[in-house]
Amino acid sequence: MAAQTISEGTIASVQDSEARNRQYIRIWLYLVLIVLATIVIVGGATRMTGSGLSITEWKPIHGIIPPLGHEQWMEEFDKYRQIPQYQQLNKGMSLAEFQQIFWWEWAHRFLARGVGFLVALPLAYFWLTGRLERRLKPRMVGILALGGLQGAVGWWMVASGLVDRVDVSQYRLATHLTLACIIFAAVMYVARGLAVYSEAPASRSIQRLAGWFVVFVFIQIYLGALVAGLDAGLSYNTWPLMDGSVIPGDLFPIQPIWHNFFENPKTVQFVHRFFAYFVFVVAIWQAVSTMRHAPGTTHARRAVLLAVLVALQAAIGITTLLMQVPISLGLLHQGFAIIILGFSVAHWRATKGAYPLETEVVTGR
Repeated sequence: MAAQTISEGTIASVQDSEARNRQYIRIWLYLVLIVLATIVIVGGATRMTGSGLSITEWKPIHGIIPPLGHEQWMEEFDKYRQIPQYQQLNKGMSLAEFQQIFWWEWAHRFLARGVGFLVALPLAYFWLTGRLERRLKPRMVGILALGGLQGAVGWWMVASGLVDRVDVSQYRLATHLTLACIIFAAVMYVARGLAVYSEAPASRSIQRLAGWFVVFVFIQIYLGALVAGLDAGLSYNTWPLMDGSVIPGDLFPIQPIWHNFFENPKTVQFVHRFFAYFVFVVAIWQAVSTMRHAPGTTHARRAVLLAVLVALQAAIGITTLLMQVPISLGLLHQGFAIIILGFSVAHWRATKGAYPLETEVVTGR
């Protein structure tokens, strides 16, 4: 009897230690999420101000130091003056004007480098001190690897605008933003898997619907990136009609037809609009379904709040379109998309419940 009491007390002590470690790791991951969201917003500002091609070289280490004097500034400016964007769009730009766009791109790259250290250093600490659970190790290594891949994708995107174009490829821009969102979602999923929930996991049907909603949010963000890459929001600035019709004509002038979904600004904006309607309907459906199958639960309340957030995002998107995409509203629209993505992933993880503690797995308790 005494041995059993000691054993139970030891298990309780280990579980308390695991819970404390989870809290520390969760706080760390929340900080990572804040920086990741900031990177996405600064990246949006970089795109909207036409700043993304102002740094024409990829220097992952040396590039952290900006130009320190007039001579170094002129060296960077001379490199920029060799690319088509300067020669065709910004010819005659002053050094002061160049510095304005340079700082946006530099800040974006600086934050991207910084978040790598923000992930890697605490990860090493938690790992080496035995505070990182076994199941979290491959997940966090995978997230760190995705961050490294994102740096390469970012340069791959910039390189597309240095030779034959005056801007970056919309395909590569959409890939860059979507990968950033995948990293953000992965961090959120892990963080919320370490949370403490007062309710049991939801039914499998609610979990599946929440998971599919995350997929639909990803698709809509990808479509929004195509709109941004083609500057498609600067035309057809009416709502609810587009070019005078619910379904405008001349949506498929490019051959083969599928190219229109990626290269025709009119088609891209149309698809983004109508998929937004679809996401809104699914959000309402999810809220109603969850309230019906899990009434009075936190799962239901989260689903309702998520539907409200989607409705607000729709209003922001419509206002942004009608006002011909001012930078402030464009960034608000992009930032709110990240909020919805984060909330939808958090809701999905919550419907599944927290990761079981390692002591619970080992002891079956």
